[in-house]
Amino acid sequence: MNKGVIIIYVLVFGLIFLILVGGLFGFILIQLRFSAQKVAWNNALHIAEAGFNYYRWCLNNNVEGNCPTEKDYFDPGQNVVGRFSLDIAGQTACGQTIQKTITSTGWNNSFPNLKRKVKVLYARESVASFSYVLNANVWIGSDHKIRGPYHSNGGIRFDGENQSIVSSARDTWVCTSSFGCSPSQDKPGVFTTSNNANPNLFNFPVPPFDFNGITIDLAQMKIAAQASGIYLPPSTNLNPQGRGYHIKFKNNGVFEAWIITGLSATNAYSLEEGWHNDYFTITSESFYNTYTIPPECSAIFIEDNIWPEGEVKGKVSIASANLINPNLDTDTILQGNIDYTKLDGSDGLTLIGERNVLIGPQSSDQMKIRGIFIAQKGRFARNHYPNNFRNKLEIFGSIISNGRVGTKWTSNGQMVSGYSNRESYFDSNLVYSAPPFTPNINPDFKVIRWQELK
Repeated sequence: MNKGVIIIYVLVFGLIFLILVGGLFGFILIQLRFSAQKVAWNNALHIAEAGFNYYRWCLNNNVEGNCPTEKDYFDPGQNVVGRFSLDIAGQTACGQTIQKTITSTGWNNSFPNLKRKVKVLYARESVASFSYVLNANVWIGSDHKIRGPYHSNGGIRFDGENQSIVSSARDTWVCTSSFGCSPSQDKPGVFTTSNNANPNLFNFPVPPFDFNGITIDLAQMKIAAQASGIYLPPSTNLNPQGRGYHIKFKNNGVFEAWIITGLSATNAYSLEEGWHNDYFTITSESFYNTYTIPPECSAIFIEDNIWPEGEVKGKVSIASANLINPNLDTDTILQGNIDYTKLDGSDGLTLIGERNVLIGPQSSDQMKIRGIFIAQKGRFARNHYPNNFRNKLEIFGSIISNGRVGTKWTSNGQMVSGYSNRESYFDSNLVYSAPPFTPNINPDFKVIRWQELK
């Protein structure tokens, strides 16, 4: 009888033990599966990130057409462990990619239903990230307030007010009497003689900006403008008395093109030309045509000198360049305000001058210009017109000038012409969403915004 009781106890406790062991193993298996799911969940994010990084490589190597939108993901041992799928949307203009939005979904093959989705915005950084980019030595006067990064490939005497980095590609340079140094002397890449500047924001030497690269954009821009934008030939092709075009932007997305037939002379001086006559003041013109700026390719290429002004609607690029005659370079003359219809980032202007972008003698007393202004071979400036004084110049955007910039002239410490007050602001809205053919700081696309979607 005792043996029977013992057997019963053994069976009962054995069953209990088996139940406990089974529950324990079940709990362990559940935890293992949960851990595996957690690992797969984390891996799914890595796989999704691998997807948009892969497409970034496609973008930067210009092989998007050969890149599939769904692809296996391999571990370091070259074993397929997951897969990603890409949904691609882009903002293009004139066949150029301005921005790309990539939505990448990744999953681990062990748990294909556990998916994670990441949305990324790719764009290039344009020259609009700088308030000024120069290719020459420069002296910023004590009255000038610059609110944005400032860079020159040459040396910089910065006596104005800076609230951002002031950088030079030079370690040292020779400051001459033209920059207020008498006698000439060696100076650091960036230096100041006033209390206005913040030397803690001076940075030198840094890599130089490639001005030669802008030439390629002009040739491409002309082709695009002829194909799907707006192209205007030399004005003499349309009128034997043509001296260039007066471009009047309207706030409804159109512009008027007037052929200039008469210009009067103004006695002027510049460091590059000495004393000379500027023929910048319009005395006669004839209406030519009204153009609606095409939104799919808002590129305007004019094979002549231009006088632009008015209100710009949309993201517009306009170039003044003569690529027909290699011995003839064109100029852009600013005589009136250039503004946007909206200030929310939906409007923008890039103006490329083959040689100079100059503010004329009849410019506004209170002048306001918005945009990215590029003087490819020459300079952005206002020449010295004796006893020609103006009050205030406000620049909202960027100045890209191959030569020395100057809009105020002094002699023996006294102002003799130009603008007595100058303020420059860079436009952050155009840094990653500039008009087509705007030069970039770096040719590669980079992540501007990262977001995981639920």
